[in-house]
Amino acid sequence: MGGLGDPPEGTPGGAPGGADDEYRSVVFDESFVRAARLQEFSAQERMGDHAPAVRRRPPVRRGLSRQALILVVLIAVAFGTAIYMGVRNPYATSASGSRQSLQPLRMTVVPLSPQSEVTGAVDTAKLYADSPAAQFRIGAEGIPLPASRSTANFSDSQVVTALTTAKDYIVRSSLYPEVLTGGQVRPVRVMLDPDQLDQFDESFAHPAADGRHAPTGWLVRFDPEVAELADRQIRVQGTLQATETNSSTLEVVADHLFVYALRPAGAAAGAEASLFTVRRELHFSFDRDDLRLHQARLQVSYVQAGPLSCAEDSVDQLRPLLAGQTAAAGGPAGTDPYATGDTTALCGALTASG
Repeated sequence: MGGLGDPPEGTPGGAPGGADDEYRSVVFDESFVRAARLQEFSAQERMGDHAPAVRRRPPVRRGLSRQALILVVLIAVAFGTAIYMGVRNPYATSASGSRQSLQPLRMTVVPLSPQSEVTGAVDTAKLYADSPAAQFRIGAEGIPLPASRSTANFSDSQVVTALTTAKDYIVRSSLYPEVLTGGQVRPVRVMLDPDQLDQFDESFAHPAADGRHAPTGWLVRFDPEVAELADRQIRVQGTLQATETNSSTLEVVADHLFVYALRPAGAAAGAEASLFTVRRELHFSFDRDDLRLHQARLQVSYVQAGPLSCAEDSVDQLRPLLAGQTAAAGGPAGTDPYATGDTTALCGALTASG
């Protein structure tokens, strides 16, 4: 027997809820009803003559709402403004203009010829003690960083970075044994601004006395067939100074004396050694990219080195005069005043104190 409220014959389908259960998953909520394309007239509306049972509703507009449209317009305006400001960025223009104005490295290498026989000794410590380099520091200790302070457009840390990078370049190009006598150039090359790599590579591929492509303008290196280091404790003395040249560039000027103890290549340990002096004045420039990447751009390189023979070519490698040797007769290579691409050949006299 069916329960109260059930049909006399029981629930259709023989299960609770009857056959209606299979439609319970279909929910006709308000949004579904509002979205219907056909709408049934009310009973009062159907009382009119010939009134149809249903009417067609106007299609629902599915375009963007006013708020969404305003948001899209605002995003487009902001994006366009960002692009415009990027193109018109005065700092980018300034940095670009500064890089375009940078010139290739200008270099001068002046050999210093001895006026008498080169003095030598087996004991390198005695050689140093009897020379003006007696009080010089050893190695990188002879390249101390000066007290630094911020400039108008560069922070104190940026100035320190410029000085440290310049010192690193000087150490690699003047003190590394593998560079001095091993013929390696990579430790120096990796320190350079990429804009200078072509000039650097051309200098070593095709050395020339044109003031632009002398390997000895980039670094110190001796002919390994002529000389080798008798003492790796190289004496050094000099200064570093940083200044701001414009709002996007720092300049560091380095002026150092390096004194090397050398002996003939392949000589026995007891062979006499002699001193060789190199003075390097280097001008570096740094923009903000150089500071960030710990790299330098070398603008000027002025080198004096001796004892050397003025008749020898000092462009590619230095060929020192060693203990007991004297300079060959003759002056430096001739200079052709009609050759606009060449530079004047220079040579100096090495004084007794040098």
